[in-house]
Amino acid sequence: MTWIEHAIMWHVYPLGFLGAEKSAVDDGIHHRLAGLHPWLDHAVDLGASAVMLGPVFASSTHGYDTVDHFQVDARLGDESDLVAFFDAAHARGLRVVLDGVFNHVGQGFAQFATALADGPGSPAAAWFHLRWPADGGPVEHDDFEGHSALVTLDHDNPAVADHVASVMEYWLERGADGWRLDAAYAVPPAFWAPVLARVRAAHPDVYVVGEVIHGDYTGIVHASGMDSVTQYELWKAVWSSLNDTNAYELAHALGRHAAFCDEFVPLTFLGNHDVTRIASRLDDPRHLPHALAVLLTVAGTPCVYAGDELGFEGIKEDRAGGDDAIRPAFPADPAALDPGASPVFRLHQELVGLRRRHAWLHTARTEVLSVTNTLLVYTSSSRAGTDAVVTALSTSDDPTTVLLPAPCTLLAGDGAVPDGDPQGGSGSVVLPPHGWAVLDRDARARLDA
Repeated sequence: MTWIEHAIMWHVYPLGFLGAEKSAVDDGIHHRLAGLHPWLDHAVDLGASAVMLGPVFASSTHGYDTVDHFQVDARLGDESDLVAFFDAAHARGLRVVLDGVFNHVGQGFAQFATALADGPGSPAAAWFHLRWPADGGPVEHDDFEGHSALVTLDHDNPAVADHVASVMEYWLERGADGWRLDAAYAVPPAFWAPVLARVRAAHPDVYVVGEVIHGDYTGIVHASGMDSVTQYELWKAVWSSLNDTNAYELAHALGRHAAFCDEFVPLTFLGNHDVTRIASRLDDPRHLPHALAVLLTVAGTPCVYAGDELGFEGIKEDRAGGDDAIRPAFPADPAALDPGASPVFRLHQELVGLRRRHAWLHTARTEVLSVTNTLLVYTSSSRAGTDAVVTALSTSDDPTTVLLPAPCTLLAGDGAVPDGDPQGGSGSVVLPPHGWAVLDRDARARLDA
């Protein structure tokens, strides 16, 4: 698999994006997926090369309570609509990664209903962790994080593993290019090894990333056979360090990130369908470029959550409907939002373009050069050592002069590079208050390295 080495993902939560009903209704098929097609051109304009598509399979409410993995949610369309989306994306050079919910299912899942009807000892009952009260009361089941509507699967059951592999293969055969494994941190990593080996035997180019919020990232990747996991550590450190004027937190996280990248390439992000949007998370809007610069100048597979590139705001709340603000409906036509007039969109285009011109950043080695409470300077170098960019981020209220490790030229940002000697660039950059800069090591410096 080589396509992921150049991938920059645009992440969409379809049920919200397309304005679907909050709960499934039995009123036929709504062919909404076609409404994403005009937005594929927007993704291309952004500079993305892949779309990470949130849950699209039949469910009762938010998509993560799946009732049929082989059926497209009727609120979005049918199988032909999803295949048409794959084709439309591929025609534009975009790969598609699907969201697979395989830790748990909704109570409307057919096997769960069969288990309750057939009783303990039945083949269907073996799919779940069920408890049958002696007094004949309601059957109890293990659930996902206290949500009784989400029934945990028994991952020790070979039939469950066969089902998951079959689902993954089915949609890969119809045009999908990869899978995000929802709640992968809740599934025993060893479950995935034989499942993914089977899937890769038929689809060697498949990309698989697990949602892992905390835990042993490297251990999970190695034990499971996944390509990657979500880098929540770095996500948290980016906005937290900027808000707290504590660059040491981000420096520490970059050190851990570098260690992860020696073992695998994490999926990096500033936002997704489960967290407060970055524009709302940052206390100072002047620091959005800083956050985005980190995303696009360190190793990883960067992922941009739809709307973040347009400066959307939204706060996640811990209540019923608390995700609505971060999962809004979008207009039918991107032109209605006039992306070209958005300074946030242009900033994304600039830094995504920088990333694509420096594709080696996918596996770069990042080293912190200088850190204070208000200043972080780091270099990201290619594994071959022939290329490097330097990123300097300031949260100071005063101008800051940053000494660079070698003559450099400015690639992006509001820093000013003083004139250097006639044969090379400058060895310093001056950042304005709350300024930032991404710099390229000059050709002479690369030859001397």
